[in-house]
Amino acid sequence: MADSLEIPKRIGRLNELAYNFWWSWHAEARKLFEAVDRPLWRQTHHNPVAILRQVSIERFKELAEDPTFLRQYEGVLKQFDHEHGPRETWLKSHYPDLCEKTIAYFSAEFGLHNSLPIYSGGLGLLAGDHCKEAGELGLPLVGIGFLYPQGYFHQKIETDGSQSANYRPLDISRVAIEPAVFPSESERLVAVQIESRTVYIAVWQVQVGRARLYLMDTDVEQNAPWDRELSARLYGGDRELRIRQEIVLGIGGVRVLRALGIHPGVWHCNEGHTAFQMLERIREKVADGASFDEAAEAIRKTTIFTTHTPVPAGHDAFPSNLIEKYFSDYWPLLGIDQARFWSLGGHQESWGEAFNMTVLALGLSKRRNAVSRLHGEVSRKMWHHLWPDLKADAVPITSITNGIHVPTWIAPEIKILYRKHIAPDWSERQDDPVLWQLVKDIPDKDLWEIRRKLKLKLLGFIRERARRSWIKDRADPIQLIAAGTLLDPDTLTLGYARRFAAYKRSTLVFHDMERLKRILLNQRRPVQIIFAGKAHPADDHGKHLLQSIYNLAKDSGLAGHIAFVENYDMHVAHFLVQGVDVWLNTPRAPLEASGTSGMKAALNGVPQLGILDGWWPEGYNGSNGWVFGKTATELQENSEENDGADAEDLYRVLETQIAPLYYLRDTDGVPRGWIELVKETIRSIAPTFSMRRVVKEYTEKLYAPAINGKETQDI
Repeated sequence: MADSLEIPKRIGRLNELAYNFWWSWHAEARKLFEAVDRPLWRQTHHNPVAILRQVSIERFKELAEDPTFLRQYEGVLKQFDHEHGPRETWLKSHYPDLCEKTIAYFSAEFGLHNSLPIYSGGLGLLAGDHCKEAGELGLPLVGIGFLYPQGYFHQKIETDGSQSANYRPLDISRVAIEPAVFPSESERLVAVQIESRTVYIAVWQVQVGRARLYLMDTDVEQNAPWDRELSARLYGGDRELRIRQEIVLGIGGVRVLRALGIHPGVWHCNEGHTAFQMLERIREKVADGASFDEAAEAIRKTTIFTTHTPVPAGHDAFPSNLIEKYFSDYWPLLGIDQARFWSLGGHQESWGEAFNMTVLALGLSKRRNAVSRLHGEVSRKMWHHLWPDLKADAVPITSITNGIHVPTWIAPEIKILYRKHIAPDWSERQDDPVLWQLVKDIPDKDLWEIRRKLKLKLLGFIRERARRSWIKDRADPIQLIAAGTLLDPDTLTLGYARRFAAYKRSTLVFHDMERLKRILLNQRRPVQIIFAGKAHPADDHGKHLLQSIYNLAKDSGLAGHIAFVENYDMHVAHFLVQGVDVWLNTPRAPLEASGTSGMKAALNGVPQLGILDGWWPEGYNGSNGWVFGKTATELQENSEENDGADAEDLYRVLETQIAPLYYLRDTDGVPRGWIELVKETIRSIAPTFSMRRVVKEYTEKLYAPAINGKETQDI
């Protein structure tokens, strides 16, 4: 087992590289660690820290004398030092006055890499992508979240299709995290009051390119056993555990930054889970002599709030007894009484009057945004009652449509293709729509061959997983079929991967089984569908939906045309968004705020077949994918009727448009009509839905005005 002292000095910076997640989106750095030990690279699921902890000293000595490895090493370090040294960044050239103004980005989850499982889905992946891109553009951003020593659950699908949730303790010695460095050596724990007791927080730091995350952990010996479990799991437990977690995240998060000597110029709250930080910042100002109203107004001016869900149940709300229990000693510190405190978040929920975290965040932020244009419209209507004197379209909630961190989600094979046919520096200009006009210059045959290779890569990954399951878990043979071992690389392949929640309608495609079977088993134009995703452990309906799909994947009558890939995470997501032919999205409009998986697929040349919801109304142009079903304005009350009509429309598009186009080949075997569609998908979607565009937009519309004291928000 090696540590940084045992690695030969000649290659000693391997440790520095391993402890910065920069390597995760740079192919050359990933190849470098793969070259250290290829079997370990696979066994550790691409985790450089785990590799460095297991490689022998003898192997390190070999590498330190290997000319080929040393050339790789020097090349990666040159790129690393260039990107992290003093250089001209976008922020420096456009907003030089912001370069020293820290942006504090609070989020309940961050998705950086599967080796650090502190994310569950889209919200976390978006936060991770935001941090990566902010660093690349030069924004002085720090993220605040939880370590979650048990992370999010690992999914195991039993023979009957039921989902088992297994939590695995995180081995901190094998992950790219380190204890945070405080200005004072004596100050290693941060304290927060919960009821009448003090809860202590340990802080870990994670380097993400030029950005940094600080992750809080209550699993320290100074805490009572029940408090040590506070930060153990992501989205676990009941409302009482949730309110305690959110006290630590919000109030504790502010105190962590103060203890670290960090004084943000702007505070960005990613969803309502984080809103208690606004109260803590008010408390600080009241303690310095301000009135509550003066303090609240000052906090509003430097606070950005992003809401991510149009689903009422997705907004955290707590009953009065929990607010009384956990805040009766806190509101006097704000200089207000119970009634005034309740007014900050009081809201009528379906189950009664409650303290709503989104209401709190909307009221204590000056700048608020939804995450797609349609979601902005929905949010303004949804929260119109908070601004009764305004018209709905004047409610001060703007929208910034989500995007993806391009280097993280692009297939290496596609990246090489773009470098060759678009521009060697295309990645640096990724948000320039003019640049992407050059996608038409990619030879049809080359693009088709890459798309075929990526599908073969996906199916190879699925079969290798099945093989390991057979060897390690003695899986039932029928489970291997359900896992996708019979999938055909020559068959039109649809991908569906996301959380199993009712509004996402994962089973919509099965509405008419006989009709679907005719489509899947068509002799001339067969179709197959790969599913993946997790149901929340407390969501019995979601688990039932998942089980029903898994059992269909076992059905011999479908002859391996349905597959379910278990334990969906970032690693699996890469193969799916890069390897399928069509991305399927079936939410009930307007309940999808944005969605980003279709953007990731499009970047890799995979068109979307989707409902006009979330980001798709902005992305779809009539020639870069397909739409089906009813829009939000067309929906009727009878949801079963809507589902039936939407399913029929889905079948129609599959039968009459998608399958015929995919299987129409020229004499050389290339489906040129299909490739034309693929090129248009890339051209129209890649620049507009990149995280580079998103972070620039946040800076221009929200961060810079907040720091510079601009009074109003543009809608």
